[in-house]
Amino acid sequence: MSALPAPGLSHVCDITVDLSPPMEMGAGRAGRRRIIPITGGTVTGPRVQGRLLHLGADWQTIFANGLAELDARYAIETHDGALIEVVNYGFRHGPDEVIAAIARGEEVDPSRYYMRTQARLESADPAYEWVNRSLFVGTGARLASEVRLSLFELT
Repeated sequence: MSALPAPGLSHVCDITVDLSPPMEMGAGRAGRRRIIPITGGTVTGPRVQGRLLHLGADWQTIFANGLAELDARYAIETHDGALIEVVNYGFRHGPDEVIAAIARGEEVDPSRYYMRTQARLESADPAYEWVNRSLFVGTGARLASEVRLSLFELT
């Protein structure tokens, strides 16, 4: 039997997610809980272009060790009118001083911390049927009032 192929990455799009200030829920079963409303954004890239709809949120858990568990749901309206649901789950962590700077709204070089996601996309539009049968991963950066993500299809 021949060796299994290593997966590759194909750039799908870059997403700028506009955010409202976090709504702090307080301590939950596993850590500090908060909801960050998603108010819109833009999608640019070689395979998907459009805008984020003003709906959705990132339901986060912040653990005692500073790890942020990201659990976001939102929708893309493509430039040609299709809707794509996005469920994006991931982690953000880094040195304490870097995470503190991000929390203060400072712009921090994304190479100084880890922000990675796994995304599930779904669409009923025939032009985007391919998203229903592909796996996606992302890399991100947190800014004061937005998140920037680059999504890649695993090939």
